[in-house]
Amino acid sequence: NPANPVTLQEAVDGEPRFEDEKRSDPQVGVLIDTALKLEGLYRHASTHAAGVVIGDRPLHEIVPLYLDPRADMPATQFNMKWVEPAGLVKFDFLGLKTLTVIRRAVENLKAEGIELDIDRIPVGDEQTFTMLTKGDATGVFQLESAGMRAALKGMKPDSLEDIIALVSLYRPGPMDNIPTYNARKAGDEEPDYLHPLLEDVLKETFGVIIYQEQVMQIAQILSGYSLGEADLLRRAMGKKKKEEMDKQKVRFIAGAKEQGVDPNKAEGIFELVAKFAGYGFNKSHAAAYAWIAYQTAYLKAHHPAAFLAASMSLDLANTDKLAVFHGEAKRSGVKMHPPCINKSGADFIARNGEVYYALGAVKNVGFEAMRHIEECRAQGGPFADLFDFAERVDGRQIGKRGIEQLARAGAFDGVHPNRGEVYAAADFLCRYSASCAEEKRSDQGGLFGGEAADIPRPKLPSATPWSKSEALEEERQAIGFYLSGHPLSVFREELDRLAVTPVSHILGEQDIGTRSVMLAGVVRDVTNRRSKSGKPFAWVALSDESGDFEVTLFSETLAKSQELLVPGTPLLVSVTADDESGALRMTGESLRRLEMNGGRKAGPQRLAITVAEANALAEIRMSLKACASEEGAKPPHLILPLKDLDAEVVISLPPEFSASEASQGPLKQIRGVGAIRTAS
Repeated sequence: NPANPVTLQEAVDGEPRFEDEKRSDPQVGVLIDTALKLEGLYRHASTHAAGVVIGDRPLHEIVPLYLDPRADMPATQFNMKWVEPAGLVKFDFLGLKTLTVIRRAVENLKAEGIELDIDRIPVGDEQTFTMLTKGDATGVFQLESAGMRAALKGMKPDSLEDIIALVSLYRPGPMDNIPTYNARKAGDEEPDYLHPLLEDVLKETFGVIIYQEQVMQIAQILSGYSLGEADLLRRAMGKKKKEEMDKQKVRFIAGAKEQGVDPNKAEGIFELVAKFAGYGFNKSHAAAYAWIAYQTAYLKAHHPAAFLAASMSLDLANTDKLAVFHGEAKRSGVKMHPPCINKSGADFIARNGEVYYALGAVKNVGFEAMRHIEECRAQGGPFADLFDFAERVDGRQIGKRGIEQLARAGAFDGVHPNRGEVYAAADFLCRYSASCAEEKRSDQGGLFGGEAADIPRPKLPSATPWSKSEALEEERQAIGFYLSGHPLSVFREELDRLAVTPVSHILGEQDIGTRSVMLAGVVRDVTNRRSKSGKPFAWVALSDESGDFEVTLFSETLAKSQELLVPGTPLLVSVTADDESGALRMTGESLRRLEMNGGRKAGPQRLAITVAEANALAEIRMSLKACASEEGAKPPHLILPLKDLDAEVVISLPPEFSASEASQGPLKQIRGVGAIRTAS
């Protein structure tokens, strides 16, 4: 919890394994003891990310300065609390990537011949507000968190003023007033304007004091404050300095009396205003943010593909966010094409209402290398086959790893659908590309002065095609989630037989209350945490064919199912779904591995493990030793490919190295392990 971080001592005290490690490894003991002494000391001189100060004369005459050797601008040695009393004016200059998202979305539309002036869109667009009222705000600036989406459902905004109010209210403290605002907006509760003179000031917020500007206007109207005096009142209330507040209270009541307001009434209003002013928000700031939120919501409602492509391009390296946007595309009916060397760009592209997945978003390929592929394609047209690709791109820029990752992601499917063969040929294609580049550089003519002879195209090394499940697992590891298909598709009949509910049906329901439901999902990620009482719990991210979802597992359920929580494992999950003020929370009650025919098989299956890298053998040995006692464990086969001979060696292991089907998940996590399949 960033607001209440666990200290190292608390972590050591709450986790017995720390002590075990200290006892078993002296270096760990030295590390922990040293860290305990260092914890809490200043690590470096830090600089405010956006704060800039301005003075009326050279700054070194006002405050001491500090220059980091790596920086090109000095920093004040006084922190933000003291620079203003020292005589400087402080500004915060904020940069928002959302502005770039909006610009790119507009550029995507322009490329399709659609001209949109984003600053002149209709402010009361019904389609946009209908979308927001449903809580459909994934990707919408300021409004996409689960809590905000729940607040949108409760508020049912129908104007920009509602969004301004929500942006201001959704913070610790003021958010307690959201139910009051909603009830008064819906007509279920009468607004309270405190005094007839204040109705014009408080009418737009139904009597709820939300903005700092309202505090200043109340003082101006009710007590005759000048705007300068009102600003001093606002500051005093915000800082809660008792001495200053007592002075202001006397001034406020006296001024109200001159305006004909009863002193007792004025005192009550002052106390109420002081309570609100402590967390009042600057409306001019909220209005700017709300306008940007509305612009992104408008784009999402009217041009979802252009908006999604722009949003994903700004989160190119954030797999979790890309998975969310992919799920959003599926939910909203926007087709998303998998990465393709002939259709995709290095960045995300939107065409004709569809999104083309970015080559640059594939893990470990390098954005500039993918830009090189895009440029080569633009110069010579689509790639005809693998050899054409290798002849035209610089294999040194792409690299063996880049070709392997593109093969795993399915980017070569359009020219060579056997992903396993492309993956196996990565090194071969790099060497062939280098030979072609060398031939071009030599610039030698033929024997009779003609063009240089083409390098004869050798035969691709053959490799066993990946099964559908293997291809999807490789794709998940290259992209971060399942894009072209889903592992649960092979269980469709079994899921129908078990009456499993697609998660989209739950997410799409309004006010579901509390209910039990059976879901199926493939494990994507596991986040382990400890509760305030010190008990372990976990958030488990899963996905089914209809979308992504998260299940909370508390200590008892977590302890029973820990060995199942391996990325790539298909599970049946019994959950309790709670609709808490519009925010859906799912708590796992029980988990079990999803198997064909309910797990009814002729007998235990033997694993066949392909070893892609020799240095994986030591970890495979340790993993198999640990798995040997599992129920249904049988000695597996090790498959060692001999690429140069276009052959493979199959080794049957002795009984002490055994594994069950449940061992596949841990084995797949070992770097250098290729495909794993089962055989009787």
